[in-house]
Amino acid sequence: MSSDVTIAIRKDAPEPLPPTAFISDIHSNLPALRAVLDDIASRGIGRIVCLGDIVGYGPNPVECWRLVSEKARTVIRGNHDQALDHDHRSNFHPRAKNAIDWTRRRILMEDDGHDILTDLINLPTSATDGQFLYVHGSPAGPTMSYLLPGDSYDRHRMKEEFDHMDVYALNGHTHIPGVIVRGSRFMPPEALDKFSYQLQGRQAIINVGSVGQPRDGNPKSSYATIENNVVYFHRVPYDAEAVCEAILAIKELDPFLGQRLLAGF
Repeated sequence: MSSDVTIAIRKDAPEPLPPTAFISDIHSNLPALRAVLDDIASRGIGRIVCLGDIVGYGPNPVECWRLVSEKARTVIRGNHDQALDHDHRSNFHPRAKNAIDWTRRRILMEDDGHDILTDLINLPTSATDGQFLYVHGSPAGPTMSYLLPGDSYDRHRMKEEFDHMDVYALNGHTHIPGVIVRGSRFMPPEALDKFSYQLQGRQAIINVGSVGQPRDGNPKSSYATIENNVVYFHRVPYDAEAVCEAILAIKELDPFLGQRLLAGF
């Protein structure tokens, strides 16, 4: 650790959240979302925060939005949710742009389609909950900014990120779960003791991974919970082959979007 890095540690114990589940990057994958919600319910957790990207890529945007809006107490806007507004898609890869164009048309087939679009586009870009900041991208760039594992080696980048938050931040966007503690490198769940991280007042950014399109080589859905000041990372199997087939049946969706689900990349 560089000698000119100051580590901020709170002397007071962090105020514990009620047991809370954090989901992100559902990407219109209804079987994955249902499996994760069932797993959350089995743990007796009724408080859910969604960190964005409910839609995009997958075949069931309407159903996913209805379920998230019913179950989650807080929902943050992701870049794919935002891209339903035509002014926010210029930096999208063609396959992502085609998917969001199809998603918009699919939503507008519903009687309340315009209301759904309005709700998704106008979700908040961040929320605070005591010492916790909730974003989709990163503390310094709440909707669009990627905070990748390798960025943890960039001292100036990480200083900017930590300077934009209080003690803890939870995010998604990269689809790669793990923890970055101020002054340390990215730690995937596999590098943590029992796939968990104890919150002790030291600044930390926690990526909860992706429910609907994992990209860390594990095709199981990823989400996280916080209970008694401990972050737990969870993986949940779902019928990825069925979702792949559903994507392949929609000509506007690139086949790659289904095939990648089977390998988790």
